[in-house]
Parts: sequence; structure tokens; C-alpha cells
Amino acid sequence: MNSIIQERRQTSRSAVLLVLCAATLAISLATTAINVALPSLALDFQATNRELQWIVDAYNLLFATFVLAFGSLSDRYGRKGALLLGLTIFGGGAVGASFAESSGQLIAWQAVMGLGAAFVYPTTLSILSNVFTERVEKAKAIGIWGATTGVGVACGPILGGWLLEHFWWGSVFLALATAAVIAIAVSAGVVTTSRDPSTPPLDAGGLVLSVLAVGTLVYTVIEAPEHGWASAATLGGFAVAAALLFALVMWERKQIDPMIDVTLFTNLRFTAASAAVTFAYFALFGFIFLISQYFQLVRGFGPFDTGLKFIPVAASIAVGSVLGTILAVKLGNKLIVTVGLVLFTSAFLWISTLSESTSYTEIALQMVPLGLGLGLTSAPATEAIMGAVPLEKAGIGSGMNDATREVGGTLGVAIIGSVYASLYASSLAASDAAQALPEEVKSVAGESIGAAVYASEQLRGGGDEITAQAVSHAANSAFLDGLTAGSYVAAGVTALGAIVAALFLPSRPKEESTVRLVEASRR
Repeated sequence: MNSIIQERRQTSRSAVLLVLCAATLAISLATTAINVALPSLALDFQATNRELQWIVDAYNLLFATFVLAFGSLSDRYGRKGALLLGLTIFGGGAVGASFAESSGQLIAWQAVMGLGAAFVYPTTLSILSNVFTERVEKAKAIGIWGATTGVGVACGPILGGWLLEHFWWGSVFLALATAAVIAIAVSAGVVTTSRDPSTPPLDAGGLVLSVLAVGTLVYTVIEAPEHGWASAATLGGFAVAAALLFALVMWERKQIDPMIDVTLFTNLRFTAASAAVTFAYFALFGFIFLISQYFQLVRGFGPFDTGLKFIPVAASIAVGSVLGTILAVKLGNKLIVTVGLVLFTSAFLWISTLSESTSYTEIALQMVPLGLGLGLTSAPATEAIMGAVPLEKAGIGSGMNDATREVGGTLGVAIIGSVYASLYASSLAASDAAQALPEEVKSVAGESIGAAVYASEQLRGGGDEITAQAVSHAANSAFLDGLTAGSYVAAGVTALGAIVAALFLPSRPKEESTVRLVEASRR
């Protein structure tokens, strides 16, 4: 009888895990599916580099800034309801995005989708942590959840590429809306609700300050190439962001029930693991933002072909995520997370050597340490974060984990994208080929690599093949200069993350370390 009950319990938990992974997959796909559509959007909307960054980061920014508050709300009012509400908002935003007629409209709908995602993500991990309570089984479940997250992020370009090849860019969003509807239907039937009635009310002051602080920082970084990195507007923006972040910390320290429990950061396990997740996704999102444009606009691959070229990184993330949590339980979080970030760093140093003639075989090999690095970093670090918070506060812990990831990704697109944009514009303007171009053509080509491709096609269509080739060559060279600089930034950030993990991330939770010492003393 007990075995039957245990089998049913295991089957039920497996079904819940499957449903949570399905919801997570839909949100993860949205994170990067749009990237493969950027070249099409650059041509259809005549979007600049700055607008392309906002199209990607509008989703990430709303996701990052509201995920903490919504994680707390799901704990208080019910996790199942929060999951269904989030999927509904996400799906509605995706439908609106599919029919956007300008960059501004698309940015707005992406923000709505990010708001929905901010409900879904912390809720899935919170439910998972309450269903799987023993460390080993929880680590395995988080490993599968992490693999789903990583695969979704990496497979987004594959889905987007296939749809773009057969339909139009709006079909990418309709597919995401369909996935949300399916996730809603299945979640309603399988997931049971749970809550922590003692969860305190929403910290409105903390929410407002966090939105303003992160929003100001991201806005300043994205707009920096337009105004100049040393301009008064940029320096003033950084100063305002720093002041808001300081005010946020001061506000939260005075609250009885803060949205962000800053005392968690006194736990080295929590702090170092959060930093590792932030640095890893900073590098990943920046990489996907640039490499999608490299494949299509520099190398001339089609959207679906571009998506397929992400398979090595998707497979490597899946393998790394599952192995990462298993190895972390056996060998400790410190070693596995550090190795993951070192792999990340080596991958970006290799990626910085990309040229117009680099073979895909070499690019695929570059993606393997990148994917393994993310898997070995993210899943064990997530397990470390969730292990540092009480079970009844799983939603808050999940929210903190998601916030660190999304803030990292948002800043990755903003900073790496802006470094690229600055190098692209300056390299193009300084090139001999650009000097010989008409001022109007040079101005258009300097807006983005997509604009340069459009200008080249227009010139070629008008019979000016020589000028068209000059524009194409100058733009490709400038893009590669920006890509190299962006890769160095990513490598530097992940190297810093490796140092932080090696120095400050404990190998195991305190209670587990104590048990091991007691067991060793008895031998």
C-alpha cells in the first residue's frame, strides 16, 4: 500500500515538474526568439541599434524589475493563481506584439510580455521548491528546470528562425501566445495551489525605487552611444542610477518586511551565487544579441539556418545544467560554478577571433564551452540561492534568483550592445571606404548593420554595384570590430565572476558541512 502511495506521489510530482518546465520554456523562448528577428525588424522598421536594443531589453527590463515583487505576491496570495495570471498577461502581450506596426509599439508590447513573465518565473521555481523538499531530489528537479530554461533561451532563435523562414516576424509572437494558452490549460489541471499567508504585504516603496534604479541604469547605458559615454547626460544618468540604488538599499534596511531582504547578502552562499548568475546571463544575452546579427547580416545565412546554428549551445546548456547540480552535490558549488565561469571566459576569448570567413565548425566548437559554462554555472548557483532561503519564503528566493538573471541579461544587452554600437559607428566612420561614400549613405549605414545592408541593397538595385560593395565591406568590418570589443567585455565579466565564486562561494550549505564533519569525526 505504501509503495502505491509513494508511486502516485512520485507520478504527481513528475507531472507538476513537467508542467512547470513547459511554462518556463514558453517564457525562456521569448527571451531570445526575438533576436533572430532583429535583422528583419531593422529592415522593416528601419530600426537603429538603439531601437533594436530596446526591443530586446523592454521585455528583460520589466521582467527584472517586477520579478521580486511578484514572487512575494505569489507566496502571499497563491502560487497557482499567480502562474495562470502571468501566463495570461504574457500571452496577451504576445498577441499584441505580433501586430505591432512600429518599433515603439513593439517595445511597448514586449514590456507587457515581460510583466507577465515576472509573475510566471518565480512562481514556477517556488512551486518546485515546495514540491521537492529534500536536497538531492530538489537539486535534480532544479537541474531539469535549469536545463529547460537554458534550452529555451538557446532554442528561441531556432523557433524564431523557422517561423521567419515560413511566415513573417509576427508569427514568432503568435507561437509564444499559443504556448502560453497550452501552458494555462495544463497548469490549471495539474498544479495545486500553495501559499504562505504570513507573507507581508507588498513593499510599494521598494518596488518603485527598484524600477526607477534599474530602469535609469539600463536607459543610460543604451542611450550612451547616442549622447557619448563622457557626456553630461550619460554621466548624470549614472549618478542618478547610483543615487537610486543607494536610496533603495537604505529604504529596504528600514523596512520590517522589505521586498529585497538585503540581509540575505550577508550570506556568502547567496551573494556569490547571485553574482555568478548575474555575470553568466550578462554574457549570454549579449552574445545572442550580436551573434544573431552576425549570422544573418554579415554571413548572409537565412533565419532558420541561423536558428539551427544555435543547436550546439542549446545541447551544451542542457548537458551542463543536469550535470552541474549532480556534480555540485558531490563536489561542492564552489568548484563547479568556478569551472563553469572559466569555461565561459575561454569561450568569449575564442569568439573574439570571429571573422567573415570563420568556418561554422569552429563557431560550433566555440559554443560548446559557452553552453557548458552556462549550465555548470546557472543550475548549481540557482540551487545554492534556493538553499539559502527558508522554504516558506521560496517565492522571494526564486524572485531574487530570477531578478539577478534578468538584471544580468538586461545589462548584458545594454552594455555589450552599446559597446558594440559605439565601436561600430566609430570604426565605420573612420574607414577609408566610408570616407568615400556620400554623406547621406554614410549616415544611414552608421545607424546599424541592418541599415547598412538595406542601403547596400538599395544601391545595388540602382545599379551602383561598386558603392554597394564598399558599404557592405565597411559595415561588416565595423561590425566585427564591435563584436570583438563586446566579446572582451563578456570575457572580463565572466572572469570576474569566476574569481568571486572561487573566493566567496561556499562549497556546501552550513548545515550540510556540519553533518559531514560530524560523520567524519565518527569514522
